[in-house]
Amino acid sequence: MTDDFNEFDDDLQSKSQLKRDAEAQQALGEKLIAMPAGKLAKIPLDEELLDAILLAQRIRNKREGFRRQRQLVGKMMRVRDTAPIEAAVSELEQAHSQQTALFHQLEQFRDAIIANGDEAIQEFIDAHPQADRQKLRQLHRQIVKQQQTGKPPAAARELFKYLREVAAHD
Repeated sequence: MTDDFNEFDDDLQSKSQLKRDAEAQQALGEKLIAMPAGKLAKIPLDEELLDAILLAQRIRNKREGFRRQRQLVGKMMRVRDTAPIEAAVSELEQAHSQQTALFHQLEQFRDAIIANGDEAIQEFIDAHPQADRQKLRQLHRQIVKQQQTGKPPAAARELFKYLREVAAHD
């Protein structure tokens, strides 16, 4: 008899755990509502849920209607298997984080090239062998010239574009 009780006990979740799960589903629904349509297309959503999310996005400025629609999306999330949705959202967030990290790294390379010239150019070429040393040196000279004459930093912007282009081909 005690074995039957333990099996039954394992299947039960506490009321607090059920509430935490429901809040997590609601938060996932909120993330989906906040996503632009291009990113939503990359997430495996059934038509009914996608329609509810798109409606919530359209009525965002209708305060009470938007609140009710958000609740509906959360309720719909609770009756679905959200593992594939969570995985897709996580993948999108990771891709964004990686792009941000690359952007910051390229900014650091640009700033180092502006400040240190040939030494920083060599570091960039070591990291990206397909980069054109001559083009980088030419851009560095233009940047120095523009700084000396007080002109806008057009060459610095061009340098960043080139660094991004080289990094994209890796």
